[in-house]
Amino acid sequence: MGAFNLTPSDPSTFILNGIPGLEDAHIWISIPFSMLYIIGLLGNFTILFVVGKESTLHKPMFLLLSMLALTDISLSTCVMPKALCIFWFCFKGITVDGCLTQMFFLHAVAGMHSAVLVIMAFDRYVAICEPLRYGTILNNARIAKLGLVGLTRAVFVVLPEPLLLRRLPFCANRVIPHTYCEHMAVVKMSCGDTRVNRTYGLMTALVIIGLDLTLIGLSYRMIIRAVLRINSKKAHLKALNTCTAHISVMLLSYTPYLFSALTHRFGQGIAAHVHILLANLYLLVPPMLNPIIYGVKTKELRDKVGKYICRM
Repeated sequence: MGAFNLTPSDPSTFILNGIPGLEDAHIWISIPFSMLYIIGLLGNFTILFVVGKESTLHKPMFLLLSMLALTDISLSTCVMPKALCIFWFCFKGITVDGCLTQMFFLHAVAGMHSAVLVIMAFDRYVAICEPLRYGTILNNARIAKLGLVGLTRAVFVVLPEPLLLRRLPFCANRVIPHTYCEHMAVVKMSCGDTRVNRTYGLMTALVIIGLDLTLIGLSYRMIIRAVLRINSKKAHLKALNTCTAHISVMLLSYTPYLFSALTHRFGQGIAAHVHILLANLYLLVPPMLNPIIYGVKTKELRDKVGKYICRM
């Protein structure tokens, strides 16, 4: 019951207010949110289970799908349990350390998610441009090493954000109009000089998202050049078809992220509840749809999943 007695001025806590302006509809909003979350968990755990059980799927492409599934599960789980506590029980209080911890894991996992998409783009480049050398360029050990590099980058780039915030004084009004502790939302709670925090947050976005989108763009530029050299239209379609799942996942991941990040800095004219709803859907819709997209587009995975469903 202590969570109900917290006040906005409590020096040890923040108050996550949920979706501003829609507090009376929190229960109804929680229904689609919880359904999206559960479907996403089921889909991603299914991929992890099937890839783990089937030795024929122990290949670089399916290892990457497993890494994507892990980041999808982690991304939504960083946020949804607390969000549902706000919607269902009005447990809005969160300690400052708890808030900064949630923020760190959320942004670190998002950075890792972006790294996985870059490795997937490189995988598609090798598969289309260097098909005869695919097995020597990419193997499970190399994919694991690339994943470790992506994780290390995400941790070390994101770690200064909560450390820099920890040194700031916070205002008496500690109500965060959000369902989770997003970096810029917490920065706005400070009464101190936040120029360093804002600058570093922008640099983090540029280092992770800017660099990753540039690398993905270069990969697809080389893929398109290679495809255009092929004379057969059928071969064109076959080559490009192998990229459609990855392109769909990229659009689902980067578009709402960029919208949310830019809105925090420049979108003062956008209604707060619209921004917060989209910021939550960004963490729910891609994790739900990614397993479906790859399940539909990847015949080998689809057949294995179908085999287990038939057994059940």
